[in-house]
Amino acid sequence: MSNENVCILLPTLNEEATIGQVIRDFRSEGFDNILVIDGNSKDKTREIAEAEGARVVVQTGKGKGQAIKQSFELIKEDYVVMADGDGTNLAKDVHAVLGPVLEGKADHVMGNRLVDFEEGAFTRLNLFGNKVINKMFGMAYGVWLEDILTGYRAFNKKAIKSFELKKMGFEVESEITIESVKKDLRIEEVPTTYLARHSEGATKLNPLKDGWRISSTIYKMAKLHNPMFYFGIIGGAFILAGILVGAFVVHQWFHGVTRIPMTILTTLLVVAGFQMFIFGMLSDLMVTLHRENMRMLRRISEYTEDEDD
Repeated sequence: MSNENVCILLPTLNEEATIGQVIRDFRSEGFDNILVIDGNSKDKTREIAEAEGARVVVQTGKGKGQAIKQSFELIKEDYVVMADGDGTNLAKDVHAVLGPVLEGKADHVMGNRLVDFEEGAFTRLNLFGNKVINKMFGMAYGVWLEDILTGYRAFNKKAIKSFELKKMGFEVESEITIESVKKDLRIEEVPTTYLARHSEGATKLNPLKDGWRISSTIYKMAKLHNPMFYFGIIGGAFILAGILVGAFVVHQWFHGVTRIPMTILTTLLVVAGFQMFIFGMLSDLMVTLHRENMRMLRRISEYTEDEDD
């Protein structure tokens, strides 16, 4: 298959220090169909990308999520490889990332940065946050992946058409992974090398602010995929609060002080917590039935398309 049927997608924002070399590196690997989606850079990112022969599109909104969503609507090729424009991904890893998709083994391939990264590529806070988010994702969606926040990914057309992306910022990587799980796409992870950022390229990621947004996205989207996880956390919080208040009430009672209002509060908190667990179980049942129906409809649709072909 010609590499012309593969689009290399590079989201950028003020990457003049690296974008030229990134494009040249992908060209040296045999990929000339390169799309740069630029977030209104204030430097010479677009000029350099155009000079290197890439197709450059200025995104209409703001944020990496919006850029990727816009790009997926523009791309007509059957296969897409998404990489960062900051030079942290090795172009030579494109064959490992793209391979399972081309071979028909996967619909979505993710490059795992955590198995081989250069010194200084991650801070300790970044590493800790990545591990926590990956564990949280596994508990919420039942799929245990090593690096759900990677920016190095490959997709086939089926995957791109199935995504319903709504997040506008850095949460988009976790949203893409969640969408892949929800749509029953075949996911694979392959090891890739992750390099430290160029000395002239400042990171746009705020570990605390964006980490909170990513965690919130994983939690909120679990409501429609794993309600037991979503409502279980709320129920657990209510019960824990009830136990703490109840412990205070018992302590006061042993000292001859009766706290009737707080006793009532304890009861309400514990009952509300158990109700959340029950609601989660019922919701989980409905979601499971809905998921099975959707799988059946997709199989019927795929069978019909095969028959038409």
